[in-house]
Amino acid sequence: MFENFETKTITTSGATIRAVIGGSGPPLLLLHGSPQTHVMWHKLAPHLAKQFTVVAADLRGYGDSSKPPGGDKHENYAKRAMALDQVELMRQLGFPKFQLVGHDRGGRVAHRLALDHPDVVSRLAVLDIAPTATMYAKTDRRFATAYFHWFFLIQPFDLPERLIGADPDYYISRGWRRAAPGVFTAEAIAEYTRCFRDPATIHANCEDYRASAGIDLEHDAADADRRIECPLLVLWGARGIIGELFGPVDSWREKARDVQGQPIDCGHYMAEEAPDATLAALLGFLES
Repeated sequence: MFENFETKTITTSGATIRAVIGGSGPPLLLLHGSPQTHVMWHKLAPHLAKQFTVVAADLRGYGDSSKPPGGDKHENYAKRAMALDQVELMRQLGFPKFQLVGHDRGGRVAHRLALDHPDVVSRLAVLDIAPTATMYAKTDRRFATAYFHWFFLIQPFDLPERLIGADPDYYISRGWRRAAPGVFTAEAIAEYTRCFRDPATIHANCEDYRASAGIDLEHDAADADRRIECPLLVLWGARGIIGELFGPVDSWREKARDVQGQPIDCGHYMAEEAPDATLAALLGFLES
């Protein structure tokens, strides 16, 4: 799926990060969502690599990156820790400054990365998310029903781990069971399933969400007056609920100084459901 890309394994101060790198031009880091891996970018990365040096990384806890213990406050899965991995990854690859695209959980890591390391990110795009604190603050029945996993995964160890571990294939497949045929390729599904069958990945996935409902909100509250300084592009799936419930552009204007955005005619998994439209929107924003 990543022909002409090279696989790299980089040790950071807190984890070991697996990534693929390919192409030429300005550096561009792609961060995936849950419960996926860097493979979610397989339809976009070859096209982006014509203009950029593309790095698609597995977040800590996901894919073939390491799964460190969560810590007493799940601090090892705080978006601050996960963001630092990616800054150190890019620095070791020779890219002290880069453009950044994050989907889902990767978008939340990207948000924190842009706040903590403003001199590192020149442009940022987030896909199908509103700010974490905003989404928790505005939770209602419809959101809680659609995003039930937010509230399931944060339950104390080891309730969600045991229930998911009983049939991980069933749990992880709920996203593509609802999608149109061909949206998720057999190769991508096989890779997502391979990685998610690992009990360590299931636990790390829970720790990621536990951190978002705890220490990440503490960090967000402490930084309530800070703003993302670089230009920000917000894309969301027109068939999802982010646009309807959270007003993504307005929500992000409370967190960033320079925001533009648009819906894409798809659901949540934009890079796989609507790769052409998503690619066009990104190419219109990124600096090559």
